[in-house]
Amino acid sequence: MDAGMKNQEKKADLGSRQRILKYISKEKEVSRSEIAKGLSLSMPTVLAMTKELITEGIIEEVGAFESTGGRRAKKLTLSGSLGYSAGIDITANHIGMVIVNLRGEVTEKVRLRMKFQNTLEYFENLVKKMDDFLAGSGIYDRQKIFGVGISFPGIIDREKEILVRSHALQVENVSLKNVSQMFCFPVLYENDANSAAWAEMRNSSKDAVYLSLSNTVGGAIFLNGRIYEGNAYRSAEFGHMLLKINGRRCYCGRIGCVDAYCSAKLLSDAADGSLARFFQELDEENQKFLHIWDEYLEDLALTVNNLRNIFDSDVILGGYVGGFIEKYMSDLRKRVLKYSMFDQDVTYLKGCQVKQEASAAGIAMKFIDHYIESAVFAK
Repeated sequence: MDAGMKNQEKKADLGSRQRILKYISKEKEVSRSEIAKGLSLSMPTVLAMTKELITEGIIEEVGAFESTGGRRAKKLTLSGSLGYSAGIDITANHIGMVIVNLRGEVTEKVRLRMKFQNTLEYFENLVKKMDDFLAGSGIYDRQKIFGVGISFPGIIDREKEILVRSHALQVENVSLKNVSQMFCFPVLYENDANSAAWAEMRNSSKDAVYLSLSNTVGGAIFLNGRIYEGNAYRSAEFGHMLLKINGRRCYCGRIGCVDAYCSAKLLSDAADGSLARFFQELDEENQKFLHIWDEYLEDLALTVNNLRNIFDSDVILGGYVGGFIEKYMSDLRKRVLKYSMFDQDVTYLKGCQVKQEASAAGIAMKFIDHYIESAVFAK
């Protein structure tokens, strides 16, 4: 066999490995026959490739599926202990930290009060908090950490490692290169809403809009399997769409922004800073909280309808409020339908699946995705 044919075969093998790994990552648990059928690969190819991946410790067998007659098919999944990545979500008053395994599962998480300051001491403390967090997680082999991702509520220039602007943190043009050097792992940076959207939709092939309802309102546009960032990394700033003329003042200084009506802070401020307490009072039918929630849902319904009219795609509600919204989706859908010109139903409106520390998890998953890509070439 000449060199050209050998190279073609090698490329075909690498292509099959990549497709199989991505398929297992998406499906979580899958049989060899499902891989062959789903990817239109021959069973001998699937058997050979999965055997290699098991030998390399990248995938593993985790029991068997229920029998449909005959021998039970073995479940294949990505390794749960081969490697991990870490994520940090920075807000004005807190940091959230997570550890994510190769399967994309959050294995550890913590949220700590830590007021943001654009100082060397703040970031040195951040690194120490992450070191302590990793030590407490039981991951003693630091070689197993693929990297640390950090999300910020603001516009990020990833190539230059600059936090261009953050109204929430009240900073502009913050160089993050010194921060990168403080960690003993590779570091990535991302906008918080983009990160949360990635955690939610990284394995989806369907276009969608992600509306992040945290202490600030943001969002992301998931298009053709990627986050659409815009020309200057400013896409999906849904919190600063105009919702009401002569309305409330937004933290950005403008009047009537969506953020002034749909942020989680609007709810938590009514409950002494606790969003969980707000929803507890709601469950107990506290009239004050019911009134606030009624107005909130109405404004949220208008915002959702506007996004649907613009994008004609699924709308996913995430962020802090997204973690509580599922119970109230029926009421919200009825309100959205009231404003709709085109839709006969509102099945396009969905609650998020990743309900806690989604921003930290999403940026951590970037390293998992990179590993899955690079593991193709491990042969």
